[in-house]
Amino acid sequence: MTQTEIIQRIEELKKEKHAVILAHYYTRPEVQDVADYLGDSLGLSQEAEKTDADIIVFCGVHFMAETAAIISPQKKVLIPARHAGCSLAESITGYDLKKWKEANPDGIVVSYVNTTAEVKAWTDICCTSANALKVVESLPRDQKILFVPDRNLGAWIMKETGRMLELWEGDCCVHARITGDMVLEKNREYPDADILIHPESECSHDDRILAMPQAYMYSTAGIIKHSKNSPKKQFIIATELETLHKLRKDNPDKEFIPIHPQTLCGQMKKVTLENVLEALEKEQYVVTVPEDIRKRALAPIEKMMKIC
Repeated sequence: MTQTEIIQRIEELKKEKHAVILAHYYTRPEVQDVADYLGDSLGLSQEAEKTDADIIVFCGVHFMAETAAIISPQKKVLIPARHAGCSLAESITGYDLKKWKEANPDGIVVSYVNTTAEVKAWTDICCTSANALKVVESLPRDQKILFVPDRNLGAWIMKETGRMLELWEGDCCVHARITGDMVLEKNREYPDADILIHPESECSHDDRILAMPQAYMYSTAGIIKHSKNSPKKQFIIATELETLHKLRKDNPDKEFIPIHPQTLCGQMKKVTLENVLEALEKEQYVVTVPEDIRKRALAPIEKMMKIC
């Protein structure tokens, strides 16, 4: 089948099966283009909750589809690439949190949404990069807080809020490669550009970068919003490369410069048009969460959703 034929068949099956396609900004451009909703972790979670579709085809990595299954257990959640994982989600287990809670019975666990259902089940409140500052600021100042699993996002939160957090030593294998030196080099090359940085990046807590008036820390959705609303015409983008597809599509009169040509998530690229079609045709790779874990994992997600 040609790509045009694949897209046409996907559209037909969506109507026949009352299905919706949710895709992350880091997926392939052609996958983004067939999505009914394109978003970051927070936006996708919100859409999974409110959609009235019978089937959700989740174009992203496994923890994202798992989150949709936690929120909407009455819907069939499919993941086209069943082995698409995440270095953050795989850096911590529920057992790790169980042991921490035993040692810190009065402590609070804040989990980035980039975690498994099992980890969420041992979590007090979840957050995304879009609402992490608000989530941490909402917590009591006299209690110990463990932030998992992204050490870079956690370090940025500490810088911004002045709160002390115990940080788990996990990172995003893509954003961890984005250093302060890379940002400074690009800034010298494009001195008039705004620099839009995802807080998972290694440079997010670099004082040299935080002192730059043209540098901004944003979730992916925040990067897209800033680019659209800014009168500037040139932007350095320090996040996963496929985000530029959406940015260029929405802003054809503006220039978007990737921080590095290799900031690519290979796990997200496992989702292809062909396996999106196969998932719809066969209704395969259903993502489910055991009910006892689902109920426990839902509570911290619901707390997160109230702080947007």
